[in-house]
Amino acid sequence: MPDKVALTYCGTRSLTYDRLNRAVNRRAHALADSGVRPGQRVAALISETLGVAEVYLALFKTGAVTAALNPFWDADVLAGVVERCGATALVYDPGMDALVDQVRPRLARVHTWIRLGGPVRETVDLDALSARAPDTEPEIHGTGDDPMALFFTSGSTGPPKAVVHTHASSLASARLWLDIPRGADSVFGTGAIIWGIGFTAIAGPALYGGLRLVLEQDWGPKDFLAVVPRERVTHVSLIPSFFSALFADDEHTGADLSSVTTVILGGEPLAPALLRRIKERMPGAAVYGYYGQTEAPYSACGRLDDGSQDLRSAGRARTGFAVRVTRPSGEPVVGEVGEIHLAGAHRMAGYDGDADATARVLRDGWYVGGDLGRLDADGRLYVLGRRSDAILKGGRWTRPAEIEEAAAELDAVAEAGAVGTPAHEETAGSGEPVEQKVLLAVVPRAGSSATELGIRAELAARLPEHRRPDAVVLVDGLPHGQDASGGPGKLLRDEIRARYGHLA
Repeated sequence: MPDKVALTYCGTRSLTYDRLNRAVNRRAHALADSGVRPGQRVAALISETLGVAEVYLALFKTGAVTAALNPFWDADVLAGVVERCGATALVYDPGMDALVDQVRPRLARVHTWIRLGGPVRETVDLDALSARAPDTEPEIHGTGDDPMALFFTSGSTGPPKAVVHTHASSLASARLWLDIPRGADSVFGTGAIIWGIGFTAIAGPALYGGLRLVLEQDWGPKDFLAVVPRERVTHVSLIPSFFSALFADDEHTGADLSSVTTVILGGEPLAPALLRRIKERMPGAAVYGYYGQTEAPYSACGRLDDGSQDLRSAGRARTGFAVRVTRPSGEPVVGEVGEIHLAGAHRMAGYDGDADATARVLRDGWYVGGDLGRLDADGRLYVLGRRSDAILKGGRWTRPAEIEEAAAELDAVAEAGAVGTPAHEETAGSGEPVEQKVLLAVVPRAGSSATELGIRAELAARLPEHRRPDAVVLVDGLPHGQDASGGPGKLLRDEIRARYGHLA
């Protein structure tokens, strides 16, 4: 396989597995020449996808612990994360120059600054060192249960937590193809989301499985429509919101997407109407769902479009992994709602520097991340989400996805986001479950004649009273997180509530 193409970068450059390995070896020798040592904490702030691939792999070979930084953090968050994780070296690329200039004076513990893309004063020129370095295999220091990287949580419930993954846990995550088919000519397309846990969950499986990894800087709908036919992409891993954006207008109808054989979806619920649109547009593609978290990536997966399982299921535990649901007492249950527990070689080692937080979520070998779900008798997992997202109306709990799925069935709706707001102002912030009203924010499909009253009337005919929206607001777009894919990230329900909650 050395002569097989390992990756293609932005349609302009291709590297075989042999050439990629030699490039990584030169980077590893160069990093060692710059002073990087096994076990050292090295922060990586890289936005360019080829740089991510080469530098991450090189750091892994050196045995350094890579702190995989989010290039979309602001200076305050970035400085705090680097300080807390104890990094003494930081490698970055030109896209991060302005941010580095802001944080450099605040990071006294970082004594080695390393830059891709040419020389800068008082900074190691990694390109120059790499050009002089040999391409032979460096001495490999990291293996097995040695810490490999710190991958950071989204920070939606506080400062980002540093999740410690080992070489062994990352390798276990990369064995995705034990559960999802691939072929000798499979091509995995992706964008800049490969920094952070995306490297282990997307780039790692592609390279481990011998696929050709197509790396783009932007993987939003417009570029997706250009790159898939150009590179004959077969495999993609995205969130459902991406396809909501892709199908919001008719621009996609002229693109040849016939090469796509496998669509892997996760991160948020998938509405049946959206699955139908995906299958209508790409009838030859098998659609898989997955469930996982930064602490335990890709824990469960299953086929969604062949009738073998309920669409709302995330599938069964992946090969070698385990999933269970328990009551508050810790007793495992089937067919009941409870806490989701995840176990397997892919599970994190813990939270860096936070033994208390680690002890709260790692219980007797299981990771317990606060999500609710249920298992059926066949071992399929149904993820119900977090209690903080559930809506209490008429004395009954509802998942926002159940309302959003009904809205997605309407021809006039491109995307919808449902949230609960306190029914009485005086109960807001009490900390106890309170009656809520349902607010639905809707992005109309291009060219539709959608109205707020019309959507409310149609949903009233489809939904029971406790799920009916009390207010509908038409918006140009819903707030999503930024994950560097170029398309929308996860839906930000708190932001919907903050923008439009007063209307309910």
